[in-house]
Amino acid sequence: MRTFSKLKGLPIYSNQSAELLGYVSDLCFSHEGYVIGLKMDGKGIFKRDRFAPIEAIQAIGEHGVMISAVESLLSFQDLKTHYCYQTYEHLRFKAVLTAQGERLGLLDDVYFSEKMGTIEAYELTNGFFADLTEGKKVIKASGQPLTISKDAIVMDFRL
Repeated sequence: MRTFSKLKGLPIYSNQSAELLGYVSDLCFSHEGYVIGLKMDGKGIFKRDRFAPIEAIQAIGEHGVMISAVESLLSFQDLKTHYCYQTYEHLRFKAVLTAQGERLGLLDDVYFSEKMGTIEAYELTNGFFADLTEGKKVIKASGQPLTISKDAIVMDFRL
């Protein structure tokens, strides 16, 4: 299991050519709690940003992400056409509530299984000083769809 904060910024390489393709910029996941892939900042003059579907990712190591082939990458336009998704950056620091209306905190990080592509848990914060005194909360993902608005995230959860 790994957190997105440790994955962000890692280089992405092609296993076929050993070519550096870009760097991880965001995590994309479905409303059902499955990781569908990684957004990447391109490298070079044109810096084409692309999307690496989870099926194309062969390994995630401490120093890089390996994908099967350059041909498996999608453009952002293809991503929007083929997937209904949320990104970590759009959800970070949104209020997280239970279906009963209890505020759990603000979304700070996401724990996921790179092998299975599932979100395992959410790390929540109540602010800097609360984190120092109480620590951050980790809420296990239930696998139930999230309800997401511009204001908040409502989730079913397990402690």
